[in-house]
Amino acid sequence: MAEFLDLEAQDGVRMPWNVLPGTKQEAANCVVPVSAIYTPIKPFPNLPLLPYSPLRCRTCRAVLNPFSIVDFEAKIWICPFCFQRNHFPPHYASISDENLPAELFPQYTTIEYETPGEKASIPPVFMFVVDTCIIEEEMTFLKSALSQAIELLPDNSLVGLISFGTFVHVHELGFGQIPKTYVFKGSRDVSKDQLLEQMSFFTKKPKPSTGVIAGVRDGLTSESIARFLLPTSDCEFTLNSVLEELQKDPWAVPSDQRATRCISTSLSIAASLLGACVPGSGARIMAFVGGPSTEGPGAIVSKNLSEPIRSHKDLDKDSVPHYHKAVKFYEGLSKQLVHQGHVLDLFACALDQVGVAELKTAVERTGGLVVLAESFGHSVFKDSLTRVFQSGDYDLGLSSNGIFEINCSKDIKVQGIIGPCASLEKKGPLCSDSVIGQGGTSAWKLCGLDKATSLCLIFDIVRKESPDATVQSSSNQFYFQFLTYYQHNSGQMRFRVTTLSRRWVAGPGSTQDLIAGFDQEAAAVVMARHVSFKMETEAEFDPIRWLDKALITLCSRFGDYQKDSPSSFSLSPRFSIFPQFMFHLRRSQFVQVFNNSPDETAYFRMILNRENVANSVVMIQPSLISYSFHSGPEPALLDVAAIAADRILLLDAYFTIVIFHGATIAQWRKAAYHNQPEHQAFAELLQAPRGDADSIINERFPVPRLVICDQHGSQARFLLAKLNPSATYNSEVPFPGGDIIFTDDVSFEVFLDHLQRLVVQ
Repeated sequence: MAEFLDLEAQDGVRMPWNVLPGTKQEAANCVVPVSAIYTPIKPFPNLPLLPYSPLRCRTCRAVLNPFSIVDFEAKIWICPFCFQRNHFPPHYASISDENLPAELFPQYTTIEYETPGEKASIPPVFMFVVDTCIIEEEMTFLKSALSQAIELLPDNSLVGLISFGTFVHVHELGFGQIPKTYVFKGSRDVSKDQLLEQMSFFTKKPKPSTGVIAGVRDGLTSESIARFLLPTSDCEFTLNSVLEELQKDPWAVPSDQRATRCISTSLSIAASLLGACVPGSGARIMAFVGGPSTEGPGAIVSKNLSEPIRSHKDLDKDSVPHYHKAVKFYEGLSKQLVHQGHVLDLFACALDQVGVAELKTAVERTGGLVVLAESFGHSVFKDSLTRVFQSGDYDLGLSSNGIFEINCSKDIKVQGIIGPCASLEKKGPLCSDSVIGQGGTSAWKLCGLDKATSLCLIFDIVRKESPDATVQSSSNQFYFQFLTYYQHNSGQMRFRVTTLSRRWVAGPGSTQDLIAGFDQEAAAVVMARHVSFKMETEAEFDPIRWLDKALITLCSRFGDYQKDSPSSFSLSPRFSIFPQFMFHLRRSQFVQVFNNSPDETAYFRMILNRENVANSVVMIQPSLISYSFHSGPEPALLDVAAIAADRILLLDAYFTIVIFHGATIAQWRKAAYHNQPEHQAFAELLQAPRGDADSIINERFPVPRLVICDQHGSQARFLLAKLNPSATYNSEVPFPGGDIIFTDDVSFEVFLDHLQRLVVQ
């Protein structure tokens, strides 16, 4: 995989096919779609930052890049996308072979422009929306986490506060003498105009008769805005005192009912308030939710405890009275937020579901962050919240107001993007007729993005037949250009351009070339995003069958075998781990929804859809490291055979990290041998996985849950669930001191046998 990692280190791109199938039919035979996973603002140590505006093609608006053909005599460059001849402007007059501008250097396929003086006028804005229908203990945890977060906010950032329960309270922080709030009924939908009217925005200045009211230039005075959004440095004291005074929702809740919680109304008010005060700025609504929404248009369940919260079974049978109405409401909210350029972040901390499945569209389309934990006192929530505002090594690099555009050669079209973005409906010749994800456009809005945000672009090869050989040799390259215009977290507007070229092949001899350019990790991640998307959008979709069919077709196209002889089957090393990825994907939380709530499934998929290839692979097929006295830490097979009484195992399953002590190690630890000076080696063995786990936890967002358990203990299930069940209660246990798994699932060996039999038929 080394060369694919090098490509990612240079451009932030991983593609399943690095040599592309050249015709529509060839691409269809390849099963895994022609696609790319791109991290738009991935940090590069030596990325050139140019202090001038980019030079663009006058026909297709592509940016000058190393693949452009340059005529130094005539001062002309030819665009590789549409072959248009463009003249260089006067300030490029001195260019020559020896004197190239940075954007033509062959190694700078990714480059960034910073237009001097173009800085955002409004500093970053954070609107905290806080749930008060939670028990006192949770309330204390949440308040302490919020006051820590407020200390970490950048000094120039503006901050506002809304709390909600039965009613929505908008806190006027600018009035520091006594706490002052505006109260709205949770069951009523409030329009933007009513909101501005009731919050007396037009007392000093009459309301303008026409036009949209948004920001200072449309008639809102900056004093009226400063009542609700204040610089952190000015309002830290007021904000902390308001938080300290914040009480649990005072309305009594009968014992047979849920609390009245109006999440949707509070988010709608927050969105309208930000839309009126700071449109088009880098603003984030950070919602802290501690239970299910029961009031307003986004309710997910009624107040009666006799009605259970929807499960996957209810969604399948469509017996979900509130679901469609809530989803429709949040789709409307996501359109409003995307239009305003604002982000919705969700921190859901409860033992029950809160409605993440319904909120998913609004969070995902605005590029918001999502964290799901059991309590506001849990390290998953507390550490993740501090990570959002941390600077230094573990800075998330939160940026805002991105616009992502794409250019590609005329034989390729874009089917869409699966990932945290929203379509800008920019129709054009680049858009394919078939749509996957956010499609039908060649430009997308990224309201919020960070250093790790990764988009999965899916392409459609439209060339019908391969041209004759003479033409083929002259232009067998496909070109792609990804353009990201965004507001850097320093406030500066930046424009990043990544231009790629990939060779295409077609015809009878192309199989070896395709195999040589196959990146199996990227392919597994594309298939995982694709299958998750299909499970959410297609009613009668059978994911296991779809994945199996894809794998069989792929292996029969690229494997070596004699017909009807399973033992003769072999795969090139380029493909050899792919069946294993598919085996684990079939068993993963993205495909198996049994035992997970709709909220958990939505959460897992939202994280999968925004992470890069390396992290997504760990979600699909966790990594396992073994520690013992005989050897240093070494990778172990993700198999029940890895368990031994004298070993410690470290499982990284992305969302959880498990440190698993074998039976003997656990006994020694309970006998406290590690505290005795003569057993120094044992103390070091116990400490090694802890150190490795901490280093993983430090650089990951959301912060994973750490489980420390012993063989045969109740928490050992976190490890056993992820292992290949090669020894079950049905099989003879092949090795002493090991373990068995109580399951009827097939093991990887059986899966591979079936695969080989079906492929050679």
